[in-house]
Amino acid sequence: MKLGMIGLGKMGGNMVLRLLEGGHQVVGHDRSEDALNNIRQHGASGTQDMNEFIASLGEPGTRSVWVMVPAGAITQAVLDDLAARLAPGDIVIDGGNSNFKDTQRRAEELGARGLHFVDVGTSGGIWGLKEGYAMMIGGPEEAVERLRPIFETLAPAPDRGWGRMGPSGSGHYVKMVHNGIEYGMMQAYAEGFELMQAHKTFNLDMAQIAELWRHGSVVRSWLLDLTAEALQNSADFNQLSDYVADSGEGRWTIIDSIELGVPTPVITLATQMRFRSQQEVSYAGQMLSAMRRAFGGHAVKVLEATKQESLVPEVHAGQDPRAAAPENIAVAAATAPSEGQSAEQQLGESGQQRVKGEE
Repeated sequence: MKLGMIGLGKMGGNMVLRLLEGGHQVVGHDRSEDALNNIRQHGASGTQDMNEFIASLGEPGTRSVWVMVPAGAITQAVLDDLAARLAPGDIVIDGGNSNFKDTQRRAEELGARGLHFVDVGTSGGIWGLKEGYAMMIGGPEEAVERLRPIFETLAPAPDRGWGRMGPSGSGHYVKMVHNGIEYGMMQAYAEGFELMQAHKTFNLDMAQIAELWRHGSVVRSWLLDLTAEALQNSADFNQLSDYVADSGEGRWTIIDSIELGVPTPVITLATQMRFRSQQEVSYAGQMLSAMRRAFGGHAVKVLEATKQESLVPEVHAGQDPRAAAPENIAVAAATAPSEGQSAEQQLGESGQQRVKGEE
């Protein structure tokens, strides 16, 4: 197939490379010339000119464009631009982490123009190029079937790791819940290992425990595999800030649970812990300290200096995934930031708020 890809960052760029390996033709569009050069050297064509990009995708009514840009206002702007350029019968795919309610609205708006809108909740991260991507797909059956060769190539295997969930919005909805579960799993691992690390009596070996749990344990997972590898390589977390970004899906999962009256305490608390990590200083904590001194006259601590943090750039498309390993963070910190990407976009925080059409 021939496919257009808008957004050639660490996800979109690597998906292009996997599609090229599968024999597909890909045309890329990105504001970054470096990102375009990266896919060109692997056999794809690419341009910063949107008119040229659309013209290279084939006949009107047969074209397919995959959008892989930060969720929120950026996605909305790209879709609005495409809606004015494409023709009835063309397919637009949103592979980002958009809010499923936005997706339902966008599908209706694009459908009124005769365009097919397919939402693909995509999981796999920087390992997707090598291992394949899990894809949760929503949208018209006809459009999904037209894209089958693309999905079969991007997935871990043609018959595994991808499927149509239902109508428009369902793909992004399932991915939202997937990410909420991911929040809970990550928080549980982090808490358990912190507890064991703090129990000095036994002098426990975190690397040994993580490796042991990978085999036969009921808590084994890919997240544990990555953790075990980091610990085996003597990862030093002391240089890392405890700031943990949230890209929006945890928030949306909690909102949906409230609307449906379905309890999600683990996901809710895991998301709240991310909020706490993002505070430079907790106002609530400061108030608690002040109250304790006021009623009991207890000693308190005061701030000598606020926390100083710097951004380590995201991993680029085509890089070995091991570049993201904790032991390589110091090296990554010395590299230049991604061209055209804000800190919020690199951290994955640009999609936190649901964007309405008029915005």
